[in-house]
Amino acid sequence: MPRFLPEPPHRHGTPASTAVVLVNLGTPDAPTAPALRRYLKEFLSDPRVVEIPKPLWWLILNGIILNVRPKKSAAKYATVWLPEGSPLRVHTERQAKLLKGLLGQRGHQVTVTWAMRYGTPSIPETLARLKAEGAGRILLVPMYPQYAASTTATAIDVAGQWLARTRNQPEMRFVRNFHDDDGYLAALEKTVRRHWQANGPLGDRDRLLISFHGLPRRSLDLGDPYYCECRKTGRLLAERLNLQPGQFEICFQSRFGKAEWLKPYTAPTLEEWGRQGVHRVDIICPGFVADCLETLEEIAQEGRDDFLKAGGQEYHYIPAVNEDDAWIAALADLTERHLAGWPSREAAEPQQCQASARRAREAGAPT
Repeated sequence: MPRFLPEPPHRHGTPASTAVVLVNLGTPDAPTAPALRRYLKEFLSDPRVVEIPKPLWWLILNGIILNVRPKKSAAKYATVWLPEGSPLRVHTERQAKLLKGLLGQRGHQVTVTWAMRYGTPSIPETLARLKAEGAGRILLVPMYPQYAASTTATAIDVAGQWLARTRNQPEMRFVRNFHDDDGYLAALEKTVRRHWQANGPLGDRDRLLISFHGLPRRSLDLGDPYYCECRKTGRLLAERLNLQPGQFEICFQSRFGKAEWLKPYTAPTLEEWGRQGVHRVDIICPGFVADCLETLEEIAQEGRDDFLKAGGQEYHYIPAVNEDDAWIAALADLTERHLAGWPSREAAEPQQCQASARRAREAGAPT
């Protein structure tokens, strides 16, 4: 295999452009067991995601998980699948279109597209396409508010691997996190207050649960900042909502396996609240800027069942920011800050460069 990827044809005098790529985790192509098997194999084979010795994990993954989990996961995806496709894919694509429109209104002539870390369109194929289209500057925006090695870092890893195989590299930048960004927090606050306007404020026997995706506790011990950034997001949101400590809790969902994960856990908290006589729970997931399987099935459906079966009376899932105007504006602000200093499009190559290229062609030299 060649060390470097083939370069697209170069046309002298073509100005380089600027592109923005929104990156999300990924999704299967369909809510079917074969599609889930392909997706889960790619996702769970990433050593950033599962930090278990490779030979042992290979046996567990291929001998057990990929033979059992795809069918179960496919059934769950089927309950949230939209006519246009996977919710995560649909919302991410819409966000990219809205961001491009708003940046255009603000005077930025940039390409805006999207990619998935696992599944399609992949980050490498998206970067290669943008390069072939003339992008000389690319901003990668992982859509994870809180940094984690298993999310943000792995997206940057695969972009770096593509760069390492690229002879004529574009200039690249990355957004690391935005867990305490004012615009992002304002968009979260807006979604909660809009929900309260429609359903009434929290009463004395009601609670707001702020739930984040969980990680193994070991990740915190090894220096991953994710837990701390989640706690900060939850604290800042609660302050904006003027909540007292007893009115809300910050928890972590999606525990997998027998190892200890970040605590407190979401599902046991909901069950305990139901037994304690908490009447109503409103739940929001600020680690997701687009609704997906984890929010729409695990939290909106399974979480509701856990709480009501334990004795709770009323349960509301507050949707992710998705295409909310406040979030798109915040995303545009975030993007603008990271684009600072980059022109939307370079000037065309000077005439002397074009003349030199023409003379080289006439002499039979490659250009």
